[in-house]
Amino acid sequence: MVFNGKTFSSGLLSDLKIKVADLPFVPEFSDILVGHDGPSLRYVKMKQKVAESIGIKFVEANLSQNVTTEDIINKINELKNRSNMCGVIVQLPLPAHIETNKVLDVLPIDLDVDGLSSNYDGLFYSGKNTYTMPTALAVIKILKSSRVDLKDKNIAVIGQGKLVGKPVTYLLRNQNLDIDTITRNTNPDDMKSIIENADVIITAVGKPGIVMGSDIKQGVIVIDAGTLEVDGQLTGDVDFDSVSLKSSFITPTPGGVGPVTVACLMENVVLSAENKLQIKNYE
Repeated sequence: MVFNGKTFSSGLLSDLKIKVADLPFVPEFSDILVGHDGPSLRYVKMKQKVAESIGIKFVEANLSQNVTTEDIINKINELKNRSNMCGVIVQLPLPAHIETNKVLDVLPIDLDVDGLSSNYDGLFYSGKNTYTMPTALAVIKILKSSRVDLKDKNIAVIGQGKLVGKPVTYLLRNQNLDIDTITRNTNPDDMKSIIENADVIITAVGKPGIVMGSDIKQGVIVIDAGTLEVDGQLTGDVDFDSVSLKSSFITPTPGGVGPVTVACLMENVVLSAENKLQIKNYE
């Protein structure tokens, strides 16, 4: 089965639209864009379109390429002071002259719907934070949609990045599942063995062809959360043509994890709005 992320996400967004309509205020969301990088600009516009489709007001925050670190911090402070703001994210990567970590750590924890600040990490991995990183949450929702009992399955997570691999591993281990992780430091023979024996493969490293059809066993579940552009085309980590012939369930790129990630981002914004109701009275 080839997973259809657009169809799945439309169901999530329909539910969120109902929740937004029930709120006594219009929640706001902003994605700070620095410069005019083509892929980043397209991604921001797509998130704007999705937000507005479910009733969330998108607040544009486009800054020039030559802004300073302090300029971006000032923009974050300006946005966070808007009374109906329910989510602020910073589109990455930022230009080389910007102190990225300094910028991200200014994000208030209640508005950090992308999970980018170091303050977020401490709360998330101690089980105290409200939000889950959108791509990690998307992977968990997609796995659940496969309706496969993961107990006693060999699960391999390729990559331990901040936004996908590491949190996905944490969330799955919290379900008392055994996870084998693969990083750049994993011995090649060990990596080969883990992938060959895996019943479920989750990958998010941004390296095309890291998993080939010849590497896997029949009937494997493959969640490909890796994304990169090759010759202007969006692609994932796995060789889709060969892997799809042997997998029982696979996410394509594009059209797989991506749309669900955006829906999960909006889910975090709506959750932020619902939390706001508990601390502020709206007429």
